[in-house]
Amino acid sequence: MLNRILAVGAVLGAFTQPLAAQAKPASNEMTLTGTVIDLNCYVAGGAMGANHKGCAEACAKAGVQLGILSSDGTIFVPVSSKPADPTNPKLIPYAETKVKITGTHRMTNGLHTIEVKTVEAAS
Repeated sequence: MLNRILAVGAVLGAFTQPLAAQAKPASNEMTLTGTVIDLNCYVAGGAMGANHKGCAEACAKAGVQLGILSSDGTIFVPVSSKPADPTNPKLIPYAETKVKITGTHRMTNGLHTIEVKTVEAAS
């Protein structure tokens, strides 16, 4: 009986390997142009723009995540490939302004992220 249980476990384990490989989010290199937004204020109340710049900077310095709002309304969450490597310091100078970001796009369970490689003001 124990041999059957072990055999079934081995077979099931073999089938989960391909599933684990499929679970990884698809990624691709991209250049994204959009506005750096304070995610909390934008999502909670729609606050954004030049009048919100000071608040966005203060919130970001306090740890509130900044995001990128693309022209089609998609929100991207900036991420890093390194653990405990915050992206806010790279984006605070551009709070509530338009930027061009290059990086790796991933989508996991409906969440768009971009692993920031470069960021600059957009024209």
